[in-house]
Amino acid sequence: MHHSLNLRSRAAGLFAVALLGGGVALGGAAALGTLGEHTTVIRQDAVLSSAPVAFQQGKAMSINEIYRASAPAVVHIDTTSRVQQSSAFFGNPFGTSQTQRALGSGFVIDKAGHIVTNYHVVRGANAIQVSFSNNERFKATVVGVDPSTDSAVLQVQVKSRALKPLPLGNSESVRVGDQVIAIGNPFGLDRSVTSGIVSAVQRRIEAPNQLSISHVIQTDAALNHGNSGGPLLNAQGEVIGVNAQIETGGQSQGNVGIGFAIPINTVKDVVAELIKNGKVQHPFLGIEGKTLQPSIGRLFHLPVTSGVLVASVRPGTGAAKAGLKPATNQVTVEGESWPAGGDVIVKLDGQPVPSIDRLVDLIATKKPGDTIKLEVFRGTSRIHLDVKLGRQP
Repeated sequence: MHHSLNLRSRAAGLFAVALLGGGVALGGAAALGTLGEHTTVIRQDAVLSSAPVAFQQGKAMSINEIYRASAPAVVHIDTTSRVQQSSAFFGNPFGTSQTQRALGSGFVIDKAGHIVTNYHVVRGANAIQVSFSNNERFKATVVGVDPSTDSAVLQVQVKSRALKPLPLGNSESVRVGDQVIAIGNPFGLDRSVTSGIVSAVQRRIEAPNQLSISHVIQTDAALNHGNSGGPLLNAQGEVIGVNAQIETGGQSQGNVGIGFAIPINTVKDVVAELIKNGKVQHPFLGIEGKTLQPSIGRLFHLPVTSGVLVASVRPGTGAAKAGLKPATNQVTVEGESWPAGGDVIVKLDGQPVPSIDRLVDLIATKKPGDTIKLEVFRGTSRIHLDVKLGRQP
């Protein structure tokens, strides 16, 4: 048995730009590993976190109120896949196949039976079963998946009056210290709820395709194996994120107070595309870059102290065809590696690009095939390049 929640490794400093609708696909982060042990699934009543007992701010609801309103929309996802195992024993050069099961969570978003979950929950699945709070089980079909944002949309054929979609909030309004709750199925314990706060915003995590997702919400609400795909809700009972990964620091396989949720604004855009087209196409610039720090700009005698240092350019991409120049060497400053000798991107379509995050966000507003105008410094010369964005590979 495999419980689905991804382990986040610490991201490296270089990111390859490619994204859509706020969902950032960046390369150069550390490897992503799916967590899980073979175990017996135990189903029991919800387990309530002991603290905080209730949210005390504004028109906030209590944890129990949010749970009672939201839990019926949270589903238990059980997937089955066949894994081929090679073996030279017993005269079988082709090996054997083994059935693997994975558990995850998801939540209903409309009366048409669409369910949002993580891509890594359903990746490679041959069969998907969804169970509701009344223990009814239904076969689910995959509407579409997007590995770049670790998002997937399923659909079940259920009478609309039996469905209670969760309200979707605005992840841009999330602030550090906001109180949140998570509902999911950790270790197969159906519709468990835990509470905590927003520990940080604007984090990056690695997507299943080794690119990166930005604007991620960090929380100390307890997330464990099986919570993947479940909702992270604010004090008004609105979904602000989709729980996806945990950081364990390599010390354990369980929660240590650092969890990550993909922002719901990213998921909204992706889900709309998946329902409409069954897939999402992400624009791709084709570089790896790093945010220029003022001290590095001065140390390298650059004419600017902010922008994006171009570390590498992928062959055949729009960036390569436009002539964007990568770094010629790497310089280590106080233990940190910096690309040197390449172009420095300072503007995109006339808008300042002070960081890799800003570059990513600006490209997020574009589509594959769009042409962007980059202003870059090459040495002491300011030049302008027209770059046609490609499709993320």
